[in-house]
Amino acid sequence: QVQLVESGGGLVQAGGSLRLSCAASGRTSSIYAMGWFRQAPGEEREFVAAISNWSYSTYYADSVKGRFTVSRDNAKNTVYLQMNSLKPEDTAVYYCATSVHMVPGIDPRGYDYWGQGTQVTVSS
Repeated sequence: QVQLVESGGGLVQAGGSLRLSCAASGRTSSIYAMGWFRQAPGEEREFVAAISNWSYSTYYADSVKGRFTVSRDNAKNTVYLQMNSLKPEDTAVYYCATSVHMVPGIDPRGYDYWGQGTQVTVSS
């Protein structure tokens, strides 16, 4: 079992920045990779970014490439999502999740453990 707790969400103006954190506990040695997803009201959950535990390779959705950066601190079992140049369309609940594959994908079905989510609201 793995437990994930996100933090760092909030309200920010367009053009601003936020850093989300995802702290993992439990069987963290079993984690292959971590992903970030987001879900806006009435929308499906969509992939945002991911990072491999082993190679530190990173993956991004086209919509956030160049603005968001995913990173990890293995000593703290924590993954971060630095979000810069935020836009109103980035407004959503953001979730972190553990990938069942060593190379993380964009399909939420490839992730097993999920955090409770943190709200990010970007005002125009």
